[in-house]
Amino acid sequence: MRFIINTHFHEDHTGANAYFQKQAPIIAQDNVRKRLESGGSAGNGGSVHFDAKPQPLEALPILTFDHEVTVHLNGEDIRALYFPAGQTDGDSIIFFSKSNVVHRGDDFGIYGFPFIDVDSGSINGMIDAVEKVIAMLPPDAKVIPGHGPVSSVDDMCTYVTLLKDTREVVLNALKQGKTLDQMRQTKILDPWKKYSGGFISEDAFLETLYNSLTGQKNGKFIKHN
Repeated sequence: MRFIINTHFHEDHTGANAYFQKQAPIIAQDNVRKRLESGGSAGNGGSVHFDAKPQPLEALPILTFDHEVTVHLNGEDIRALYFPAGQTDGDSIIFFSKSNVVHRGDDFGIYGFPFIDVDSGSINGMIDAVEKVIAMLPPDAKVIPGHGPVSSVDDMCTYVTLLKDTREVVLNALKQGKTLDQMRQTKILDPWKKYSGGFISEDAFLETLYNSLTGQKNGKFIKHN
């Protein structure tokens, strides 16, 4: 290995940093290093919650960037672009332009309803990132999700439709003055229940949308650092 890129700070993508950095330098967006260094919490503002301990120096990326960085290696131009406030506030999407491949990190996954860290990301930011990447890719590009099998641009189109349709349903319910409990009782996400999974259930994704769109944690306002 010559270089390693962290697509975001969550432990399932950075937990082996200290081991891998003995073999090659780790690159990440500035906020990834900051969050790994300080520790903190991650979650959907409701039932899905994780605490992260501050990481030791050897686990912190030693090369960081603000908006984008390019690695020129093996005849390939590997571009890491920052997309703010998607799943987190440090998301990088990696483009292998000559190979016609993009690595989406956790802004795109094939496991059902997505996990959005509402302390640092948002449903609106995730939709924006997916739409912008779709516009940047040829239709035959190969798409590597943060979780799941290699996918296509069509799969991303299906994914962003899911995000936009479920957001619209919750926005309409909010305009009608409905509470989270009322939305839960009427099962407003039932038309998409096939996406409910063991990690992010239908109720957990409803919490995510509600908390992201209102800036609250199930009724309590979120304090952003």
